[in-house]
Amino acid sequence: MRNTFIVLAAVIIGLFAYTKLMAGVGSGSPPADAPFEQRADLIRVYKSERRMVLLRGDAALSTYRISLGWAADEGPKQREGDEKTPEGRYEIDWRNPNSMAHLSLHISYPNPDDQRNAQSGGFPPGGAIMIHGLPNGWGLFGNIHQLWDWTDGCIAVTNAEMREIWARVPDHTPIEIMP
Repeated sequence: MRNTFIVLAAVIIGLFAYTKLMAGVGSGSPPADAPFEQRADLIRVYKSERRMVLLRGDAALSTYRISLGWAADEGPKQREGDEKTPEGRYEIDWRNPNSMAHLSLHISYPNPDDQRNAQSGGFPPGGAIMIHGLPNGWGLFGNIHQLWDWTDGCIAVTNAEMREIWARVPDHTPIEIMP
């Protein structure tokens, strides 16, 4: 029994150390921008369907299965640490090629209404809500990550999908996140 506990503890510590090490390594070089006619002018997320669509005009460019925050089905994000994914209209306001996950696009949460609502409850609103790939070093899990919601409120896709999204979504692209 004691040996099993020691092996299990060593595995857990090893996985934690691997994840921390790979987070610092980064994602490598981001892809080049897609041609103008292949770039999205709107992202629409359907939380209940675990689906994200890149749109150009009324035409869907691409559709992705997604994972969300652990508590995504419990309504919109209200405060830091609630593990929920926001709902509402935001924009992609910056990008991180050296993210702890494979590339990331920042969603402009919290907006002024989100800030007021959180502060009226006496809580910080939280932030750092991103669209991102899998944690660096864990890309081999691919679509398996879609079996459950595992983020802290972000929107997660596979690494290959994230490269495509990165190339197709310019900064300031609006994103609508629906229940």
